Amino acid sequence: MSFSSCFHVPRIFLALFATVGLTNVYGADRPNILFAFADDWGKFASAYADLEFEETPNTALQTRHFDRIADEGVLFTNAFVNSPSCTPCRSALLSGQYFFRTGRAAILQGAVWDDSIPSFPLLLRDAGYHIGQTYKVWSPGSVKDAPFGGRNYEYESAGTRFNQFSQNAEKLMEKGASVLEAKRELYDEVLGNFESFLDARPDGAPFFYWFGPTNVHRKWIRGSGKTLWGLEPDDLKGKLPDFLPDVHTVREDMIDYFGEVMAFDTALGVLLDRLAIAGELDNTVVVVSGDHGIPGFTNAKTNLYDYGTNVALAIRWPGKGNTGRVVTDFVNLMDLAPTFLEIGGVSIPDVMTGRSLAGILSSNREGRVESSRHFVVTGRERHVAKARAGNLPYPHRALRTDDFLYIRNFKPDRWPEGDPGKGAAAVDAHELTNNTFATFGDLDASPTKAWLVLNKDTEFGRPYYDFAFGKRPGEELYDLHADPDQVVNLASDPVYGAKRDELRNRLLKLLEENGDPRVTGDRMTFERPPFVGGE
Repeated sequence: MSFSSCFHVPRIFLALFATVGLTNVYGADRPNILFAFADDWGKFASAYADLEFEETPNTALQTRHFDRIADEGVLFTNAFVNSPSCTPCRSALLSGQYFFRTGRAAILQGAVWDDSIPSFPLLLRDAGYHIGQTYKVWSPGSVKDAPFGGRNYEYESAGTRFNQFSQNAEKLMEKGASVLEAKRELYDEVLGNFESFLDARPDGAPFFYWFGPTNVHRKWIRGSGKTLWGLEPDDLKGKLPDFLPDVHTVREDMIDYFGEVMAFDTALGVLLDRLAIAGELDNTVVVVSGDHGIPGFTNAKTNLYDYGTNVALAIRWPGKGNTGRVVTDFVNLMDLAPTFLEIGGVSIPDVMTGRSLAGILSSNREGRVESSRHFVVTGRERHVAKARAGNLPYPHRALRTDDFLYIRNFKPDRWPEGDPGKGAAAVDAHELTNNTFATFGDLDASPTKAWLVLNKDTEFGRPYYDFAFGKRPGEELYDLHADPDQVVNLASDPVYGAKRDELRNRLLKLLEENGDPRVTGDRMTFERPPFVGGE
């Protein structure tokens, strides 16, 4: 991307960058690592559009910097978070272990990090890496960013306005800035924070930098997808999954989300350009992904369906393997911890259940590179504490293969998206759009949520409402070839009985082998304090 692009760094920095590029190039024996990790970003990137057989939402946005990483590295199609809730997902990622092995870090609110659990950033630090992070790593949790050394490695001197991208862009425009000027000011913040991190880098040290903006997390400004990015909501017509009503409100909601994805992607471009001018891009491994699916939509965030757990992942490791490869190996994001350690020449702790991706990245093969990577296990205990009376969780686990998704709901008597609360009766559109706890507190407030609740008594809207919020049976089974949107539960179909039993047994065996309290030892662990109550 050229520096003549409208949003790039002011020209006053160019001479400085050129000088840095001549004097500050580090050896390739231990490469730098740039990890760009967006909050609430599912598998939405234009790189995936060409791989899909039907018209999907991915055709409605452009992520050219993510796509560049994929073109110059590896694009993963089967990357999954371990848990579709931010703190447990990040606990698995940072520890390299299944989320249910991380104690109180397995929940969201009230999470506490166990200092006896090795975390990869601190292991890299101890091995001589200069580490730093901007915006979000592990929170909410006590203490904030504990597995990244607390706030000792936080670089936010230029500000945190990027975390509310559309809101702050609108404020700048209200003061007279053009769309272009408003964007540029927010990208300058991204650059400034990265500069402060690089300025603190000891001579000769490789770096690990975690860029974790939260702008893709709600809220965002309604209509900002069109205002800031020129995206048209009705370009999504006919492209939404079957579990979402194909109406303008929902299409606009998703388009506004795509605008935030594109803001994240553009910020990634700013970081890549900074490294290129410094002469360090080709000594930097770049990894780009997100912590779970889209918020405020059916079947997405907090759910074990693909819209909640399947995420974008592209990795560029210069000099390793053929570029432009599309890999179908199943990846659990906990696999990134041992991957980062292997890249950095650090021994991988035996306790890590994740498996390094270094072999895949060094390969020249496409498709299924490692035959053993043919499944992934996901799960969740509790998202927001007060979504259910007594802070009770909605415990479920899933096994995802090429052909099937099997889900075990351990407490089918509970509401999967939280208690009805006011029950969708005494709530209006404004409250449903802005107050997550108006009803069904595990689904973020959104225009889509408002539409689902307010149209529940219409012939058209009722099926979508019931599907989004209704209780679920103890087992779910989906044939992914016949039903890619995962809307037809086959668990009670006798034709699929043998497959259901096979997948159930495989899942329970994997959970037992990896020490999941839900199936081994004290099965009530997550049902009692400190995991419930008291927050």
